[in-house]
Amino acid sequence: MNDTAYALSTSRTLWDLVARRAELTPDHPVLLQDDRSLSFGELRTRSERVAAGLYDMGVRPGTVVAWQLPTRIETALLSFALARLGAVQTPVIPFYRDREVAFALRESKAEFFAVPGTWRGFDHTAMARRLGAKGIFEAYDTLPDGDPDVLPSPPADGTSVRWIYWTSGTTSDPKGVLHTDRSLIAGGSCLAHALRLSADDVGSMAFPYAHIAGPDYTVMLLLYGFPAVMFEQFALPDALEGYRKHGVTVAGGSTAFYSMFLAEQRKQPGTKVIPSLRLLAGGGAPKPPEVYHSVVREMGVQLTHGYGMTEVPMITMGAPDDTTENLATTEGRPPEGMEIRIAEGGEVRLRGEAVCQGYLDPAQTAEAFDEDGFLRTGDLGRLTESGHLVLTGRLKDVIIRKGENISAKEIEDLLAAHPAVGDAAVIGLPDAERGELVCAVVERRAQDGELTLDAVTSYLRAEGLSVHKLPERLEVVDALPRNETLRKVLKYKLRERYSAPPGHSGTVK
Repeated sequence: MNDTAYALSTSRTLWDLVARRAELTPDHPVLLQDDRSLSFGELRTRSERVAAGLYDMGVRPGTVVAWQLPTRIETALLSFALARLGAVQTPVIPFYRDREVAFALRESKAEFFAVPGTWRGFDHTAMARRLGAKGIFEAYDTLPDGDPDVLPSPPADGTSVRWIYWTSGTTSDPKGVLHTDRSLIAGGSCLAHALRLSADDVGSMAFPYAHIAGPDYTVMLLLYGFPAVMFEQFALPDALEGYRKHGVTVAGGSTAFYSMFLAEQRKQPGTKVIPSLRLLAGGGAPKPPEVYHSVVREMGVQLTHGYGMTEVPMITMGAPDDTTENLATTEGRPPEGMEIRIAEGGEVRLRGEAVCQGYLDPAQTAEAFDEDGFLRTGDLGRLTESGHLVLTGRLKDVIIRKGENISAKEIEDLLAAHPAVGDAAVIGLPDAERGELVCAVVERRAQDGELTLDAVTSYLRAEGLSVHKLPERLEVVDALPRNETLRKVLKYKLRERYSAPPGHSGTVK
């Protein structure tokens, strides 16, 4: 991290960071979208006007404001306006509907709710009214506006809880994760330090800004003074025009994004799909080693993958100058200030400034931290001699077959290298004889490629997988179910779908 970025990373609050960057490079762009551009100086001045408009509406320091908005320049302005006021903001992923939104509004006790109106065919304003939300206002292309002279002083304390993020709900309600300005700055600093970017780079945000990755990424822009392209709707190949137009040098999101870029690259081998691109970077989901090798070999760019979660936006990150082995098989190293402990049984536990303050529910907070203040992640892993973290699975993603623990990730990594497999998820299904049986659910890469249980198990045997870990059931699908944020595979949906025993083991659907 250069001296300027390091000095900025010591900012007490996010607004300090905005103000200091605006003084350094006021005319440099920070956000790009279609034909629009916002400079660092405009980010400060326009956010203050929006803050004044919110103040006129009754928003004060400590007021809880929920917002469910797409990835747009206006969304960033609203978020930083709330940071300028010292309000408590709770971003809600725009794809969430009545159940999740009602839960977030109720649990956070939101006094205002910003929505985009009708977006992608869904009327968010009508939903907000249906749910009885307070202080509903639309903030898609128009924002509150006022005279900044009415504003109180900016917040001086960066360690108060001013952010409530929501973990992805599956079969249960999401958790409200409590963050401070300092924990978000620490997370963004970790990312910036690992990727070693410069003011000449152009980043990209293809994920929901309401995700924890939103401030994580924006902090990096503020630290290094370079812009990012925002994509309100990300779909390939349509989004490629934006990457090419703005000369994006750094792209990514998660493993699913890498695979989507690879699929586009394979349509035109030998010609770079994004000529300016030099680095893919992301996290949020496991990365099979074969995906790394395919990106480097076929796209001609570097790939650095990291490890983060809503509770800790950045834990480890691969560095561009890491060895090929470490980039392919590990999640990178933790930055200074992030403590990783591998507890008995292999669980990864964390302590550091980027770790959240806990959850809205005090009982969940008490359960989440151990007696030494380390966060229990629920992930399994080990540290190498060089300090790189290798994730081996989830506590709840270990298949217990006849008393033997089987890592789903180990099998998934091997399947990802199969030439006919686009992606794979391995799950345990209830079985009277074995306790659980191993079921592999795979996406077919090529429609003319045939996948059978016998062929897959023969392949895994040849790759050296132990016999007791071989799948006893195979399901072939057109697409694995994924969430709408970083497109993680939703294994609970696969377990629900396939828990009823098929007509016979190995049925292909």
